[in-house]
Amino acid sequence: MTAENALEDRLPNWSQDMPTVQEVGEIMRTFGGWDYSVFGFMLVTCGLIGVYFGFVKKSSGEDEYLVGGRNMKTIPVSMSLIASFISGISLLGTPTEVYVHGTSYLCVGFGVIIVGFVMSGIYLPVFHELKVTSTYEYLERRFNKKIRLLGSMLFSISVMTWLPIVIYVPALAFNQVTGVNVHIVTPFVCIVCIFYTCVGGLRAVVWTDFTQTFVMFGSMLLIIIKGTSDVGGFSLVIRRNQESGRLELPSTDWSPLTRHTIWSLTIGGFFHWLQIAAINQSMMQRYLALPTLRSARRALWIFIFGVLAIMGICGYAGMLIYAWYHECDPLTTKLAGAKDQLLPLLVMNILSDFPGLPGLFVAGVFSAALSSLSTGLNSMAAVVLEDFVKPFRKTPFTPKMADILMKLTVVVLGVICVGLVFVVEKTGSHVLQLSTSLASITSGPSLGIFSMGVLLPWVNAKGALIGGLSGLGFMGWISLSAEAAIASGRLKFDEKPVTTEGCYYSFPQVENLMLFDPPVSILEDDSFLPEPLALYRLSYLWYTVTGALVTMSVALAVSLISSQNVEKLDPMLLAPFIRRFVKTSDKVQQIEVGNLEVGLEPRRTREESAAESVLLG
Repeated sequence: MTAENALEDRLPNWSQDMPTVQEVGEIMRTFGGWDYSVFGFMLVTCGLIGVYFGFVKKSSGEDEYLVGGRNMKTIPVSMSLIASFISGISLLGTPTEVYVHGTSYLCVGFGVIIVGFVMSGIYLPVFHELKVTSTYEYLERRFNKKIRLLGSMLFSISVMTWLPIVIYVPALAFNQVTGVNVHIVTPFVCIVCIFYTCVGGLRAVVWTDFTQTFVMFGSMLLIIIKGTSDVGGFSLVIRRNQESGRLELPSTDWSPLTRHTIWSLTIGGFFHWLQIAAINQSMMQRYLALPTLRSARRALWIFIFGVLAIMGICGYAGMLIYAWYHECDPLTTKLAGAKDQLLPLLVMNILSDFPGLPGLFVAGVFSAALSSLSTGLNSMAAVVLEDFVKPFRKTPFTPKMADILMKLTVVVLGVICVGLVFVVEKTGSHVLQLSTSLASITSGPSLGIFSMGVLLPWVNAKGALIGGLSGLGFMGWISLSAEAAIASGRLKFDEKPVTTEGCYYSFPQVENLMLFDPPVSILEDDSFLPEPLALYRLSYLWYTVTGALVTMSVALAVSLISSQNVEKLDPMLLAPFIRRFVKTSDKVQQIEVGNLEVGLEPRRTREESAAESVLLG
């Protein structure tokens, strides 16, 4: 079956009179009462979970609100990690990436696997043993308050640039299947998310994520199984993608300017996902909600395998989209208004005859978005309270005042993110690349600062501060300049071939544009557009590692000049395998031995035992 066959019965007299793209688009928008009911049921369920944890099983304090009392169960937390990591950006952006550029992007999964090993052995033991609420507490213990504030500011910037994209993407899907304006559905859905995040705290966020993960996986599996069956089978999907050059491995080109190579996907992807998984407050807050390091590691590996599974499903969905539209590209004809509306378009082709199923898909995409939004807002509440307010107050907050501040933070930041959707709408990038590029402005410096903290004991606070600011300024310049070049058309990327030769509908507006020559002024402007700098053409996958290297290089240079007394450093602030090489002063040893004697669990982890042996000499 093809897209043409799927619509044959719904197009009046289409064999005699070729319909227009506008008519086809209207006919495909069959989002009915059952679909709205399924979508509404998902929102109501999320709201009820918030009511339960906000009014029935109320949080007893800020520790309960932010880290779930540190006694949550592994499976719900693992599902929450997956849901938080896989936003609507991944569900819609990954299929689009495969459709437009081919399957090479999927090799980023190798970088995700490496993240699991590195995080398990280096970052997770440090944060979990210190029992912090905000990961940026670590920066104050390792360096000073200024570095903690810098780390918190970097995180806040990253969240406030990422969340509007997270909100915008599912609104695009909703617009494709219903025709409802993006700026109508966005505030409505976000109010529900802000509500349950505000009143329920981390427990509500985790359990809504748990529910949303099953909706997300279920909707995607339904699409690929039904779509593969309708199009003619798995072998046909593979053959059509192979013939078009989409089914491919990444190149081994050593040039960092090539958009996707095996090196940029594996190495660059590793550093990008390491920053998200290992030091990001949104993710680490869930690991800190688990009672032991062992349970946190178990949650980590469930998360890794879950992410690889959903990435594989989304990648195959992109191949399926091409198998359906291989003779009539919906982007050229404007049947899909934006690149990231391709998957919703496919959904309406294969599921529109089944009332309620398009609603399940939209619920799945919004579930991914809501989980990411709620995670970001809850994490920002933790950062604002722990890093921006508490350190500057001489008197502690009462529990009631802390609760009001956290909930007010969630509401205010949620409203700001909804407003920033207007800005995201004006960008010209595909959202998967856009989100990675903007995130790298802060992710590179953040990863550099934390990595220096746990791996390089001779880096001091002055070096970390100057290095972090240098990395932020450098990556801000590179990333924003590259996005401006993309938006202006000066920077373009090679795309896989498409055709409109087999279209069963007309698209007169596009065809008319093709018939007329552009004005002379446009030709002159294009001919004099300056060539982007080589740095602007750097692959977006190298952004995070570049920012981290700039940060660490400057910090090391400054620290070597100003020196650092390593003997005064608490070894528990370092990665387990680094601790054995650090010689500490007698005073630090006595403090740490006392801490160990008071706080050790009956059964110690291997890292704890190693740390004690170092401290005791």
